[in-house]
Amino acid sequence: MIELPVEQLQVDDIFLVRPGESIPVDGIVTEGASNIDESLLTGESLPVGKQSGAKVFAATQNLQGFLKCRAVGIGASTQLANIIRLVEEAQGSKAPIQRMADTLSGIFVPVVVVISILTFFVTWWLANDFVTALIHAVAVLVIACPCALGLATPTAIMVATGRGAQAGILVKNAAALEHAEKIQTLIVDKTGTLTEGKPHVTDVLPAPSITADHLLQIAASLEQGSEHPLARAILDHAQSMSLPLMSLQHFSSTTGSGVSGQLNGQSYILGSPQFLHQHKLDPDMESIGALQAEGKTVIAVASIDSSDHRLLGYLAIADRLRDNSAVAISRLQSMGIEVVMLTGDNQATAATIARKTGITDFRAEVLPQDKAAEVIAFKKKGKFTAMVGDGINDAPALAAADVSFAIGAGSDIAIEAADMTLLRNDLMSVADAISLSRLTLRKIRQNLFFAFVYNALGIPLAAAGMLNPVIAGAAMAMSSVSVVSNSLLLKRWRANP
Repeated sequence: MIELPVEQLQVDDIFLVRPGESIPVDGIVTEGASNIDESLLTGESLPVGKQSGAKVFAATQNLQGFLKCRAVGIGASTQLANIIRLVEEAQGSKAPIQRMADTLSGIFVPVVVVISILTFFVTWWLANDFVTALIHAVAVLVIACPCALGLATPTAIMVATGRGAQAGILVKNAAALEHAEKIQTLIVDKTGTLTEGKPHVTDVLPAPSITADHLLQIAASLEQGSEHPLARAILDHAQSMSLPLMSLQHFSSTTGSGVSGQLNGQSYILGSPQFLHQHKLDPDMESIGALQAEGKTVIAVASIDSSDHRLLGYLAIADRLRDNSAVAISRLQSMGIEVVMLTGDNQATAATIARKTGITDFRAEVLPQDKAAEVIAFKKKGKFTAMVGDGINDAPALAAADVSFAIGAGSDIAIEAADMTLLRNDLMSVADAISLSRLTLRKIRQNLFFAFVYNALGIPLAAAGMLNPVIAGAAMAMSSVSVVSNSLLLKRWRANP
């Protein structure tokens, strides 16, 4: 083992992490198992178990166990560096409400200057005293200094984005934080959002002419050319059964439906029951319906020769709901937000998941390319629409939404398309983000209100000679302190555990 400065690590280098050490760069575990404290990134206090194939992140701490990892992100490419960059960009950006304050300030300042000049000449004319007139005019300028107005929005945004980052909510820009308050409809993807995104094979149901192992072997061999989560579930199950894969030729994939290919010169298809219908096969819908009623996705396998189309059997795959999905949906609904589920799964499975989570409106058998159209349809109804997803196929819908959230464990393109990234990987973070947005906008409005009211009350008093410049200066400073103090109260916000 060679000890090197972290700056010398390169992508694909193998590095070792001993118990109690911080992880130097982002990587993938190749050997070993341990628990990692990721609270610095996600705000989640409970350690996260890691084993071979799991991702680890720079600056998190290895609590126990010895890990061998392969570097995948170094320097500015680490998750921690991305968090710092996003927070800095968000804190430096302007929310639309800030632009309104800037516009008002652009009108307010010339008006105050005019009032100050009028105060000077009117007081000089009435009191016939140049010094008194000058003092009154200066008092107007001092008391009307728009410092509090200028601080009202950026201080609240800075505190809120920093507090959100501590809770695992990364805000891409201030406009997203403001818009989240307006959400009326939240569209959620099923796989990887409501569910854990790690489906596993629960049932292997072969036809009488084939064994369960052979059916699984055929299915896994066909799926070796696919990147779909269901394909990964079939491949993992075949691997656990130590079944060898056959050579695959002429592979073809139909997005959202199924795959086809040749194994040892024989043509096969694998996919949804509807996909089999397209190939003039009639699957047993009664058996399939019973499995779907349990919330399982059913995949059918068939051989297709020019003279013989034969059904070989079914595989049932289930994806476990995240532990707090139902609670998160209930919380969102209690906040007055309509929750709609989109899924490419069949109607029966979608209905089961919707029932378990308390969702009353859902769309099943939605192809990836149609998700964005569904989002646009809700927007056309006049509803301020948000989308939460995690996969590459969710990226167009995320981009089409008024506000979008990406689950942190999702694909890079989904995270790039989204306005907010949720590092805690659960739907409760969406409710937390909306809660933070509402509180932040409440603080901004309070700040703007008090800044305007303060000026509205102070200018007449200064013009009437009831405030000298010293007292006006102190009052102006106190107004800025009060705005900053009110914004700092956002630090008391806590994410729901």
